[in-house]
Amino acid sequence: QVHVVESGGGLVQAGGSLRLSCAASGSIFSIDVMGWFRQAPGKQRVLVAAMSITTGGSINYADSVKGRFTISRDNAKNTVYLQMNSLKPEDTAVYYCNAHSSQYGLDYWGQGTQVSVSS
Repeated sequence: QVHVVESGGGLVQAGGSLRLSCAASGSIFSIDVMGWFRQAPGKQRVLVAAMSITTGGSINYADSVKGRFTISRDNAKNTVYLQMNSLKPEDTAVYYCNAHSSQYGLDYWGQGTQVSVSS
């Protein structure tokens, strides 16, 4: 079992920045990809950014966040970060961390953290 915990959400004005953290624990040996998704009210959960935590490569961003958000990792801490700059009101959503095992086809989710951007 893998346990995923997010932190770092909050309320910020448009143009501001936030950094989200996601710590994974438990049976993480099979986890090879970690990423961030978000879900706005009344909308589906969508990918924001994801990366290979084994190589640090294979980084993907949603078009809407390219150039503003950066995903990174600290393998020593089993933690993935999402640095969010130049935030916009449309970035308002609950942000979820995902840990994926390609070997077993399993996904683990955190409880979500609210990000609210005021105009």
